[in-house]
Amino acid sequence: MIDFSYAIWIPLVPFLVFAVLGLFGHYLKPRISGLLGTAGLLAAFILSLFVAYKYFFVVGKIDASGVVTDTYQKIIAFNQVWMHFTDKLHVDMGVLLDPISVMMLVVITTVSLMVHIYSIGYMHGEKGFERFFACLSLFSFSMLGLVIATNIFQMYIFWELVGVSSYSLISFYYWKDSAVSAGKKAFIVTRFADLGFLIGILLLSYTTGTFDFVTLTDINGPAIIQGSGIMFMGLSTMTWSLIFVFMGGAGKSAMFPLHIWLPDAMEGPTPVSALIHAATMVVAGVYLVARLFPIYAFSATAGLNVVAYVGGISSLLAAIIACTQFDIKRVLAYSTMSQIGYMMLALGVSGYGEEQGLGYMASMFHLFTHAMFKALLFLGAGAVIHAVHSNDMREMGGLRKFLPITHITFLIACLTIAGIPPFSAFWSKDEILTAAFHHDKILFAIEFFVAGLTAFYMFRLYFNVFWGKHIHYHHEPHESPFVMTGPLIFLAIASIFTGFIPFHSLVTSDGKEMASHLNLLIAGPSVLIGLIGIVTAYFLYKKETAIPDKVASSFKIFYRWAYNKFYFDELYLFVAKKIIFKRISTPVAWFDRHVVDGTMNSVSWVTNYISGSIKGFQSGQVQQYGFAFIMGAILLAVVFIYLWIH
Repeated sequence: MIDFSYAIWIPLVPFLVFAVLGLFGHYLKPRISGLLGTAGLLAAFILSLFVAYKYFFVVGKIDASGVVTDTYQKIIAFNQVWMHFTDKLHVDMGVLLDPISVMMLVVITTVSLMVHIYSIGYMHGEKGFERFFACLSLFSFSMLGLVIATNIFQMYIFWELVGVSSYSLISFYYWKDSAVSAGKKAFIVTRFADLGFLIGILLLSYTTGTFDFVTLTDINGPAIIQGSGIMFMGLSTMTWSLIFVFMGGAGKSAMFPLHIWLPDAMEGPTPVSALIHAATMVVAGVYLVARLFPIYAFSATAGLNVVAYVGGISSLLAAIIACTQFDIKRVLAYSTMSQIGYMMLALGVSGYGEEQGLGYMASMFHLFTHAMFKALLFLGAGAVIHAVHSNDMREMGGLRKFLPITHITFLIACLTIAGIPPFSAFWSKDEILTAAFHHDKILFAIEFFVAGLTAFYMFRLYFNVFWGKHIHYHHEPHESPFVMTGPLIFLAIASIFTGFIPFHSLVTSDGKEMASHLNLLIAGPSVLIGLIGIVTAYFLYKKETAIPDKVASSFKIFYRWAYNKFYFDELYLFVAKKIIFKRISTPVAWFDRHVVDGTMNSVSWVTNYISGSIKGFQSGQVQQYGFAFIMGAILLAVVFIYLWIH
């Protein structure tokens, strides 16, 4: 067996870079800070590729006894006990290598490296340049530590570190009130979700007696059987714990109804948006469900149904909203929410084993392809914003003439997300639709419709920015430097060719190779509806016309609701201010102030009054003590004589 202990350096190198830049970055020149941060991610990227090669093509199917099997093994490359509770219940810090963790190492380091390189140009001259790269390195370290966790409590620790990193980057422009508010909003919303995650962890560890992933996800092991025996309100404790765990994943991945923080997170620098959406924060929820998938599959009736329908609703809701937005980063944010919904739905319609595991494989496949084209979309949007100094697509048009490289790479990304062959998302999305079709026709219909909406809103964005009306810019836009366009070219190539990776033989629900083929009865209509979306956007937005306004006015109330994001923010504010604050918090505050504080104040007042009344008995005057003694003796004598007579 080949030693994989060096894999621990994949997260440690970015952490060391973070420590150096965090402590000494202000002593370094900005360019040195950027190069140091990029060098750290380059080292992690090379190590990740080496680990992936060794795992998938050398030792992944060799068990502990040296026998070649048909199943990819779980390899503990490093493990150290951190907190010890019982013989079975302890929190370790370690490195778990299996198909999904190795895949995520490649995804995270690839996208993060591209973001680091791109940021050298994009953030040039910005205040806090060193702090930005320090936070990027911390973000990468946190997500890498999350995906290689050997146990669910280690994952939770890095889960919270991912949150801390994202808040620091969302609020990077801390002198802007909108950025500070966005960071606080993300913090508050995900706090509710992470509380559910923590409750789920405690329930799961209580019923199974372990935090360890290898033990928890052993489909024939005692943990799953033991946890399914205790019932509460018609569901097993295992199912309840998985629902609470999914609550944490839904919050981190911005699933309905905990999605409201994601559009506001666009207040951070654009490279941060690319990192959050493509490789780190929002895919953490999908990874969480995939990591615990054998347990979810065991309680499929409740656990996976919740995952599937939350994913389907989120996907449809976000796609509808994206069709009405004008801020290019918010369109992409809702696009991410919709695509993550695809992945969640795919997990929800899947099962354990070759015959039922198509959805699982498709979800991980789409996660991989999505990382490439979504990073390309956000970095392309950053190049556009860098050129015109605006996020509003209504203030853009005809940029294909000024930004040729950005234009071509952005077009490739749009064709990819629209599911047009042979681009990568066509292959992964087709597998998701096939899995949904065989499991639940309603969910299939939702995602089929969303496929058309996705093509429409992405090409609405594309035509508005690069074609559309002719704009007289104050300063003539120009193409970004190679340090920014280089990552765009790399990600464009990845968006084209990653669809040809044989995921069905690498990443599956049970670690075994599964059969996979193109279902033309589903792929054909899905491509057709994508083309319909593109053609519709072409006629509405390639040239400036009044048709889009007429179409919007024809939908009236529905368009207004979609444009205002179905008033979820207003709903949450109403619940918080009118119900929680006014109806709950105010009475509780009154009770605390008048009853609790009043009772304690009354006790203290009575105590002070009595103390003041009797303090004269300790005056120190012998005559007073003698008088009190004699009067007491006389009183006792009178009482004694009275009792003796009667």
